[in-house]
Amino acid sequence: MSTQHTYRVIVRGTWDGLTDEARARLLAEVEAHGLSAMRFCEEGSLSYDAALKHFSYRFVVVSDARDGEEMAAAIAEDRAGTALRERGYGHGELRSTVTDMDTMKINHRSRR
Repeated sequence: MSTQHTYRVIVRGTWDGLTDEARARLLAEVEAHGLSAMRFCEEGSLSYDAALKHFSYRFVVVSDARDGEEMAAAIAEDRAGTALRERGYGHGELRSTVTDMDTMKINHRSRR
């Protein structure tokens, strides 16, 4: 039996080739996708600002620990690309940062 790990993945990208309609939709929803909306979840949380230059997606990915962080990044990038494509949002190359929550060391403050 294999061990499952939980990964937090931030997928970053740059908007590219947005249509006027897509740009208008993004700007109409910009308030719902700001800093206060950032969260990690399985379906992904999209954040961007009104400049419409860069965006980020935050995902929680649960996968086989043997597959490691590279697989978690690939899964999250696939989810982000699919979601953006379905909405008609053009983008450039996607880059990911992955944190394995099961191996992350937590430093506790000492009490004096």
